[in-house]
Amino acid sequence: MRMLRLLVVVFLTCAFTTASAVPSEPPVLSSTAVTWEEIQAKGPAESRARQVFKNPTATLDELELHVTTLPPGQDSHPPHKHPDEELIIIKQGTLEAMVNGVTRRVGPGSVIFQAANQLHSIRNVGDTPAVYHVIRWNSPGMLAARKKN
Repeated sequence: MRMLRLLVVVFLTCAFTTASAVPSEPPVLSSTAVTWEEIQAKGPAESRARQVFKNPTATLDELELHVTTLPPGQDSHPPHKHPDEELIIIKQGTLEAMVNGVTRRVGPGSVIFQAANQLHSIRNVGDTPAVYHVIRWNSPGMLAARKKN
């Protein structure tokens, strides 16, 4: 009988823990202002990416913003493509951006637009860390369609 009670308690504890561990949907992003100091506080300076937000909005399934610090000589990732679009705004450093197969050198203040499903990559070709903002969005239905595939 004691063993049965113990098993029931363990089962209920596991069931409750699992149910409460289910991630909730992020809240709809409202108008917001985030200072550079707040972004910096999201991780150490050598951190490759600091997530600022990744939320649904009134018109998008998801709007995501992160800030990447890329050390000299490094690639952000191998050339790839994805179904969502993104904007990259360079804050500091010199990058070599491959945009749909064409390589271009860009620096502070430059903007890169990566269209959906086009091959792209970024490499820091400067002598100092490069810092850039990445803004990605998923139009209504895109996330659900991706989950089906």
